Amino acid sequence: MTAAETGGGAQVKSAVRTVELLEHFAGRPGMHSLADVREAVGYPKSSLYMLLRTLVELGWVETDATGTRYGIGVRALLAGTSYLDGDEVVAAARPALDRLADDTTETVHLARLDGTSVVCLATRRSRHHLRPFTRVGRRLPAHSTSLGKALLATHTDDQVRALLPEKLPSLTEHTVTDREALIEELHRVREQGHAEDREENTLGLRCFGVAVPYRTPARDAVSCSVPVARLTRAHEQLIKDALLDARDRLTRATRRL
Repeated sequence: MTAAETGGGAQVKSAVRTVELLEHFAGRPGMHSLADVREAVGYPKSSLYMLLRTLVELGWVETDATGTRYGIGVRALLAGTSYLDGDEVVAAARPALDRLADDTTETVHLARLDGTSVVCLATRRSRHHLRPFTRVGRRLPAHSTSLGKALLATHTDDQVRALLPEKLPSLTEHTVTDREALIEELHRVREQGHAEDREENTLGLRCFGVAVPYRTPARDAVSCSVPVARLTRAHEQLIKDALLDARDRLTRATRRL
């Protein structure tokens, strides 16, 4: 979600442009030319150059050796780390995530709903050689992930319709791209208590997720990802049981906050 999409009251144009520019770089790793950045954000060249120069001086944006290409700066990392270090839910989740990783031997995540996406706040890597990789801070579409579906299922149908467009982006051939079809799936998620991603975000990868109901609608969820090649019926059931146990542990921990 960009600064321009947040709505609300009066906004200071320079502040909005600064945030939008940082979000642009955050979503596109690597270095980018001034022309490419200008084409993406649409700001006047002189204004964009002055804004970039200011952000470079402050450390929020970096340049390459030529001084003509730009990317996200180290200050953004410090801000993100501060967010995680100060978040009580992330701290409370550590024992539950450790236990979930031990019980399943698979990659597990804690993520937070942010607009139409989920953002990974914490992860534990699988012990196996064949394993998925998701870094902390990665943003994924809510509609194609078990984390996102688990969280969307805690909203009403009308809330989901207000949040998501009728046609949803396709990430793989298995992604649910029709909003009403997704809403029907969310009904099943509420009934069974967990959500599933059936190779909808990444081919060859199944994921299972549950929302943590310390608030309503839920904001955070935990998941377990496993390669299809390693997923048996017995292992699937073990993962589901372990996720429900992790949800209950984390719910108890967050109630004390």
